[in-house]
Amino acid sequence: MAKGKVSTAVDAVESAVGSLGEYLKEQRQASRLSLRQLAEQAGVSNPYLSQIERGLRRPSAEVLSQLAKALRISAEQLYLRAGILSSDDGVGGSVEMAVLGDPGLTERQKQSLLDVYTSFLAQNAPGDDQHRQLA
Repeated sequence: MAKGKVSTAVDAVESAVGSLGEYLKEQRQASRLSLRQLAEQAGVSNPYLSQIERGLRRPSAEVLSQLAKALRISAEQLYLRAGILSSDDGVGGSVEMAVLGDPGLTERQKQSLLDVYTSFLAQNAPGDDQHRQLA
């Protein structure tokens, strides 16, 4: 059963990454920026940005922040689209923002902490049989 939960979480992340890419492409086109222009402004390579837009890569929180700044949109909106932040009130949010805002952590450490935190939330979701037995 744990395998099913992991695949469900992976599917959710993959779906979020795909919709993130579509959203970024829409925002880039609305801003009338070419892929090359946005990549330059965000400090990433053209191929990497293209892969993000096609849903093939999952960008770090730092890259999302740079893209948001270049597009002049909310970084939090990109975090939501990427699945880093939860839109549910009272679920996550403050933890994710604390991790993302901590200057003492590297981007890799931030991403690792967020991945672990997200997996714990998924594991303890209300649909969990073990969780229901304890209630």
